[in-house]
Amino acid sequence: MTAGMGSYEWRFDSGRVCLDLVATAEPTSRGCEQLDGAVTLRHWLVGAGLVPEGTPLRGVDAGWVRSFAELRDGVGQLVRAQIDGRDASRALDRVNALAAGAPPGIRAVRDEDGALVRALSAEPECDALLAAVARDAVDLLTDPAARARLRQCEGDTCRRVYLDTSRGRRRRWCSSEVCGNRERVARHRRRAALSRA
Repeated sequence: MTAGMGSYEWRFDSGRVCLDLVATAEPTSRGCEQLDGAVTLRHWLVGAGLVPEGTPLRGVDAGWVRSFAELRDGVGQLVRAQIDGRDASRALDRVNALAAGAPPGIRAVRDEDGALVRALSAEPECDALLAAVARDAVDLLTDPAARARLRQCEGDTCRRVYLDTSRGRRRRWCSSEVCGNRERVARHRRRAALSRA
């Protein structure tokens, strides 16, 4: 799934919010950091579903950006260590410490049409949102079935980690529309070049 907000476009196709945060470590097409400031972090928080659209996020600042980047790096180390069969004890300690915090309180409220929608009980604090993502990582890494579905994208230029939820567990790319399409185009170009040679 892709979410566009203003001039920001995020992909949320990793299967878990913690993996979608890890995916922000991938540089943009311009080669720069995706979480490059408070505005982009605000958009990511809404796009990822951590906060409902319209939630005030006045407190988001450079400190929040640093904290989310640190969590992203820790979760990234953990999931890649899991895939590769390595140990990442320091990253585990950091993620566990963040997961111990309380996530934001939620409540149901009525929208303009009278339907129940999710809202936060108060304007979220950084630690509460970090706790929500860290808890998602702990849930993922302690669930043997989910952990066994962790995959590294096979795209030439992609390092995304995702959950393989395909029927035969043979999914090769984080996104068939993005990395899968790039691979098919590259394969076609190689065949065309060989036929010309």
